[in-house]
Amino acid sequence: MGRLIAVVLFIAVLVPGVLLARAWSLAAGRRAVAGAAVALAEPTEAGALALQRQAQHGRRWRGLGWLLGVAGIAGSVVLWAEASVFLWVPALALGLLAGVLLAEVTRPRPRWALAQPVRRPRLGELISGWLVWSMRAVVAGEMAAAVWLWSAGELPDAVGWTAVAGPAVAWALAEVALLRALLRPLPAAGADVPADEALRTWTAHLVTAAAGVVALLPLGALLLAAGIGLGDRVTEHFDLLPVALVAGGFSALAAGVAVAGFLLTWLRPVRAGQPALAG
Repeated sequence: MGRLIAVVLFIAVLVPGVLLARAWSLAAGRRAVAGAAVALAEPTEAGALALQRQAQHGRRWRGLGWLLGVAGIAGSVVLWAEASVFLWVPALALGLLAGVLLAEVTRPRPRWALAQPVRRPRLGELISGWLVWSMRAVVAGEMAAAVWLWSAGELPDAVGWTAVAGPAVAWALAEVALLRALLRPLPAAGADVPADEALRTWTAHLVTAAAGVVALLPLGALLLAAGIGLGDRVTEHFDLLPVALVAGGFSALAAGVAVAGFLLTWLRPVRAGQPALAG
């Protein structure tokens, strides 16, 4: 009976990761609609210039993120020598995600005519609120798990600081980028409107996905480590906590990989081609 309960619990804990991946797959429809709206309109000179500048800005910062990841690899080699081989992929991924977040936080404001009176969008018009709040919940859960293991002496100080500070900084950058996207006034009516909406939509999804990945992958590793550690202890009765922690770790890791896959599809910049209905 205990094994059956453990299997049911394991499957139940995997459900949130599946739902999160499903929500991100639905977000692809929003990306398609926003991109198609840009293709349907004849871009103005200011709009075409804004799209070009935004694409160049994103490429520059992602390139800087790549360099940050390489620098992190070099630093880990200097500090830990051969033992650092397992840190190369996380260091490179963290650098690339940092580049994505910094690119969205520092995006230049488009130089097109603004609507009068000034209007601003709502968050629900750019991204599903479920995605944003799930990102915030994952960051909070990862920080709580890191503090719990750190206070219990399960994490070295360097790992503990990284596990707490990394997701916290990513969350702060994501919130600043979302706030900028919401506070920037909408453009005047015309072909600039769909371009502006697409740019805001891209920013909201990019920062939410990047911050989510920064928190999901460490959360999965921490839960797995905690579950395996608790599984080694001898208890008088059947203990479901290690099973729940291991299942949660697998769920977080799988969700993090899935969200990272959807993040890659949002890296393609908004482009204005020939109008789809041009005769």
